[in-house]
Amino acid sequence: MSKINLMGLTLAQLENAMTDLGEKPYRGRQLYKWLYHSRLYDFSRMTDFSKDLRARLDQQFDVRGLQLTKREKSEDGTERFLFCLEDGLPVETVLIPDESRRTVCLSSQSGCALGCRYCATGSLGLLRNLTVGEIIGQLVFLRDLYGQDCFTNVVFMGMGEPLNNYDNLLKSIPIITDSAGLMIGAKKITVSTCGITPMIRKLAGAGLKTKLALSLNAATQAKRLQIMPVAETYELDGLMDAVRYYTSETGFRVTIEYTLFEGLNDTMEDVRALARLLRGVPCKINVLAYNPVPELAFRRPSDKKLDWFVSELYPRLPAVTVRRSRGLDIGAACGQLAGRGAAGRKT
Repeated sequence: MSKINLMGLTLAQLENAMTDLGEKPYRGRQLYKWLYHSRLYDFSRMTDFSKDLRARLDQQFDVRGLQLTKREKSEDGTERFLFCLEDGLPVETVLIPDESRRTVCLSSQSGCALGCRYCATGSLGLLRNLTVGEIIGQLVFLRDLYGQDCFTNVVFMGMGEPLNNYDNLLKSIPIITDSAGLMIGAKKITVSTCGITPMIRKLAGAGLKTKLALSLNAATQAKRLQIMPVAETYELDGLMDAVRYYTSETGFRVTIEYTLFEGLNDTMEDVRALARLLRGVPCKINVLAYNPVPELAFRRPSDKKLDWFVSELYPRLPAVTVRRSRGLDIGAACGQLAGRGAAGRKT
């Protein structure tokens, strides 16, 4: 009989595993801490367990992480990691150092079903959702490689739409934030969505203290439809109602991600439309230049155009920043992750 992989099991699941072994539930908390806080995977070294319990754990369980396939490092220090999952599917993770902040761009799916027309990940289609163990495994791999302090922030901005893997997202976040887990504060975690309206409303009531980012990219329904097919199902007016509901229910502002495309959404008309759309919404706006994908026809604007757009937007909206691209030379920037070197089938 194959052993059960403990990577990604929640505290409640580990407590249940221990009671199934005839142990007290608190033993599950001890095992949880060994796995995620101490990152110790050898049961024989878990010294607060009896020898008999260690032997029984070894008989029934193991701890399997992700298999690294490829690793690249950018001139700016950004690192891109390609993993092969147990069923052969690809998933990518990016580690971005920036002075005192070190951010992990985390994937929630292999591929993506949304098919945003500017995004390399969308070209794969959805291969499948990641398990909790595969989400957490990305962070554990980096800590095993570089140590406890290798990242300070976590953003669900890698492959996939996090809100389309909602249940596993919600199970993974407590492991990341728990003082006996990975110990990353909830305010250091950002969940980014392309705009799954009902799930934004559901997330508002989940009780998380994490941040929310919305990939908006166009300020009118017509333009959003040109680049983001999800807008056909979740129209812009309803999406913005959900964002307002989220900010009202949680008391948190939302980060609006606006990717600038040359000749598409970069005019004065777009500036005015964006200002109208976001007026009164508690938010900050990150403007970033499109990161080119060779097989796609969209163009990156010049730095001059990017600076102009921001200078026109800032007087109209209270908090506007430029997010500079990182890892462009290794294809690790936003929208460029496509499981390099791995083939997949759309589902």
